[in-house]
Amino acid sequence: MKIVVLAGGLSPERDVSLSSGSQIANALRETGHHVLLLDVYEGLQADKSEFDDLFQDNIIGEPYYYKVKGVEPDLDEIKRKSNNGNSLIGENVLSLCQFADIVFIALHGAMGENGQLQATFDVMGIKYTGTGYVGSLLAMDKDLTKRLLQQSGIPTAQWLTLTKNLVTTEHIVEMIGMPCVVKPCSAGSSIGVSIVYNIEQLEAAITIANKIESNLLIEKMIVGREFSVGILEGKALPVIEIILKEGFYDYKNKYQSGFTQEICPAKLSEYNTKRVQGLALKICEILRLGTYSRIDFILDDNDEFICLEANTLPGMTPTSLIPQEALANNISYVELCNRIVNATEK
Repeated sequence: MKIVVLAGGLSPERDVSLSSGSQIANALRETGHHVLLLDVYEGLQADKSEFDDLFQDNIIGEPYYYKVKGVEPDLDEIKRKSNNGNSLIGENVLSLCQFADIVFIALHGAMGENGQLQATFDVMGIKYTGTGYVGSLLAMDKDLTKRLLQQSGIPTAQWLTLTKNLVTTEHIVEMIGMPCVVKPCSAGSSIGVSIVYNIEQLEAAITIANKIESNLLIEKMIVGREFSVGILEGKALPVIEIILKEGFYDYKNKYQSGFTQEICPAKLSEYNTKRVQGLALKICEILRLGTYSRIDFILDDNDEFICLEANTLPGMTPTSLIPQEALANNISYVELCNRIVNATEK
């Protein structure tokens, strides 16, 4: 098949996406697909008569490679270097996606995960991997996610939303308490996330998160062991535990090797393993998630699995969780990528 692997974009998670996309593209080429790794923001200058030659198999062309840096990308600098301005979709992107048999969406954050791109593809009749536009929207908006989970009886941390600073810091302390977690309402990879212990840190955290977006989520901090459950084709993968060497599971700890220890399968009782896997499957149903996803939890002091968030396009970098979970189930990285494609083809 001809497959566009769509990555990059104008999102704080751009670098993570390019790393995921490179790995996915190489894996799909390895099994004989003709693949084009395409940056959705930068696009590609080419005549339609040249489209076919842009797709490479495993014999032609060098492997793709992209290393995630320790800090978030400078999006303003990327915009300055590009002629694309504020347009989120670059030259020839939609035409190339229509030309391909299928698009493997390797984007993280912004329009790649909030349903905008999926809705565009639906309108244009473009086949794509992952979750549809409704599920993408529900899972990306953390406030919507938590409302739906709470209504369905799924444990989630106490929270309130903060829009354009209409809620005072004193009210946050009164309602949520300290310590608490401040995060953008619709971002991923822990970008803009802070753990705060006092009013001064809270004010600074709000300023940091507002650089990403104006709608913020303030959560009660839950202390405990951190776990994640990948879902592939309606079945739960082995549970993985994330153990941090220091700090919390932020951008650096997620994407730089050696900063965390991941144990898969996690050291949980059979009862707790099935319990958290069952919760993950139920969350996928509530949020209408697609072929593959990942649900994150903390096991608190009361032996309760608290859902942190759902990921519709989980990372596929060398240090990402879902490839490790799949491997624990004897599913190689190459097989994982191809199963996602083949499930979309059905």
